[in-house]
Amino acid sequence: MNGKLLPADTYIVVNKTILSQEDRKKITMLYQPIIGHTATSLYFTLIDDLEKQEFMSGELTHHHLVSTMKIKLPDIIIAREKLEAVGLLKTYFKEESVNNYIYALYSPLTVSSFFNHPVLSVVLYNNLGKKEFDKLINYFKLPKINLKEYKDITANFSSIFSITPGNALIDSEDIVEKNIGKIKIDEKIDFDLLISSIPKSLVNEKCFSEDIKNLINSLAFTYNIDDLNMQGLVRNSLNEKGLIDKDELVKSARNFYQYDNAGKLPTLVYSKQPDYLKSPSGDTSKRARMIYTFENVTPYDYLKSKYKHGEPTMGELQIIEELMTKQKLKPGVVNVLISYVLKINNNKFTKKYVDAIAAQWCRLNIETVEDAMAIAEKEHKKNKKMMEKTTTSTKSNSKDKEKEENLPSWFEKNIEKQEISKEEQEEFDKLLRNF
Repeated sequence: MNGKLLPADTYIVVNKTILSQEDRKKITMLYQPIIGHTATSLYFTLIDDLEKQEFMSGELTHHHLVSTMKIKLPDIIIAREKLEAVGLLKTYFKEESVNNYIYALYSPLTVSSFFNHPVLSVVLYNNLGKKEFDKLINYFKLPKINLKEYKDITANFSSIFSITPGNALIDSEDIVEKNIGKIKIDEKIDFDLLISSIPKSLVNEKCFSEDIKNLINSLAFTYNIDDLNMQGLVRNSLNEKGLIDKDELVKSARNFYQYDNAGKLPTLVYSKQPDYLKSPSGDTSKRARMIYTFENVTPYDYLKSKYKHGEPTMGELQIIEELMTKQKLKPGVVNVLISYVLKINNNKFTKKYVDAIAAQWCRLNIETVEDAMAIAEKEHKKNKKMMEKTTTSTKSNSKDKEKEENLPSWFEKNIEKQEISKEEQEEFDKLLRNF
């Protein structure tokens, strides 16, 4: 990991591929729902940094990116890493007095490869929902033409052209071609263990190619499959030639996951607030930093940060998953709900309590972190007034109760005017850095 990115740090953009209008359409329609608007904008900004008819830009500074995109450097890093994760960008770093970066751009996957990818297709499905996903499938489908009554009369090359002797020296080594970046996933499967567990008599020597290993590892990541269960799935997908049937393996992995998860596809608790629903940057107040944290940490990681030791329970994760799949609440909104419920419900994250609040937020179409914080404060004050009307407590007792009440720190008055303390800044930075 290199040091902190500074505005003066330079970069050069290198185009490693041939980008077409069709590629732009794929990035907008297929990749943007996964990586978000900011990462998509960064990709196209880097393309614009290349002058026409050139495959390498001049030297630019990151201040140029900040000025052009109107976002902060930390947001550029997040966007860059998203592009790297999906194979659209490779980053190279050289440390000097002024650090240098090289950003190498790659083409998106073909439509067919994207929809058959064991990770990207599932994430896209989860982010869009079945209805929008099916629309995309139909959009990219090729029209079917009945050629039964037609005859193929296409000319052959050899019937039109002839070859004559010549002495031209052809060197095509450095000619640009369409390059697609590979998606890297940390190794989840012990392949030595996996291969040794299957009798050699059952498998072809070419069975575990690099392509097959990548598929197995991707499926293990997507569907959270361990070594032992993957061994069984691989065995069941072997064909009569001792090779792995890719389609059968993908189908088996999906069925395995759905069997253990009541027919659902992988959870959405690891996603973050969509870029288009985030607040504008620039505010340095304590409240703005809280909003930034809610927007840039996943619900899983935010809930996990509330544990001194251990992990969120499966029951808690299931509650979060249902908030995002059934109630359609956005990740940042879920984080606000987690913060609110844990504070006012004595650190208990119970389904009945959560569902009551989530149902109201869903009906009110709460999508942004700021709206969620506002409605939480408004409803709390409303409920408090109703309780005060029915109580027989004295005024002074009510004040005492108000002091004792455990509320989120973002309920504080004039928090917009408060500058964040050094300790609080370090706490937020630690949370964002860890996750």
